[in-house]
Amino acid sequence: MPLDPQAQALIASVAGGKPVEQMTPQEMRDALEERVRLTGGAPEPVDQVVPGVVPGPAGPIVVRIYTPKGGQAALPGLVYLHGGGWARGSLQTHDIVCRSLANGAGCVVVSVDYRMAPEHRFPAAFEDSLAATRWVAEHAAELGIDPRRLAVGGDSAGGNLAAAVALAARDAGGPSLVHQLLIYPVTDYNFDTRSYADNAEGYMLTRAAMQHYWRLYLRDGSDGADFRASPLRARDFGNLPPALVITAEFDPLRDEGRAYADRLREAGTPVLYREYPGMVHGFVTSAGVLDAGKQAVREAAAALKDAFRVPSSGFRVGVLS
Repeated sequence: MPLDPQAQALIASVAGGKPVEQMTPQEMRDALEERVRLTGGAPEPVDQVVPGVVPGPAGPIVVRIYTPKGGQAALPGLVYLHGGGWARGSLQTHDIVCRSLANGAGCVVVSVDYRMAPEHRFPAAFEDSLAATRWVAEHAAELGIDPRRLAVGGDSAGGNLAAAVALAARDAGGPSLVHQLLIYPVTDYNFDTRSYADNAEGYMLTRAAMQHYWRLYLRDGSDGADFRASPLRARDFGNLPPALVITAEFDPLRDEGRAYADRLREAGTPVLYREYPGMVHGFVTSAGVLDAGKQAVREAAAALKDAFRVPSSGFRVGVLS
């Protein structure tokens, strides 16, 4: 399909700005905060939003806990890991998404402010994400969460972290997860896919920007072979939580997201893959100006509700395009 007109307007609105790879980390972070402020839409009211702190491997990890409207005791839970190339993004940039998922899926959402690069390089973000997920599982009762119905999710670099957490949790024998929500996830340290060639520049996220993010994140190139950085390089994709994998047609990361869904399916892990035609990377956090972003959040919430309804099974298997 051609580029969606709404996506085209979004691209035009940010044209002429300083490329990410020429920004300082603070400039990158400020730019994303401003884009989401202008394009994210209105935040949904929820029952409550509570700040919190959980122990991490290098010190306290700040979290934000969302309880949906009409929430009761022992709700399902979602640990959400924000995107931003491991170097930008925050609890605030993903506040709107977390509110919508809490209400739409009827679950408690715990949004995690993991350590970011370049101040904290790989595997810091992964270690914090796994530690937060384990803490939520262990303290579920205190949070009003049913520990039998816990999911992990994220977008872009957060999708990368969510996939890696699901792999690590399986290998460690827990915590048990019923779903992984992977929104245009980074899954491989590799810039040679067809989608990288087709969408190298001009569609919000560029090939040069992704190369820059990886340089900030990894200690050196050898880290890219580690499944915690490149989940697509894991040895085994079986016995993982059912997944919804969302990608965008005009996104350098499209093919690695699709490849990850394929690996899960080939290993017998239930997966629903959804490529949004005409869309660009980051469309979910610009749902205020992109109808497809609203649709993707609704689809993500519906998939979570399905997974929470029957903790051990019941997630439909299929491919949508």
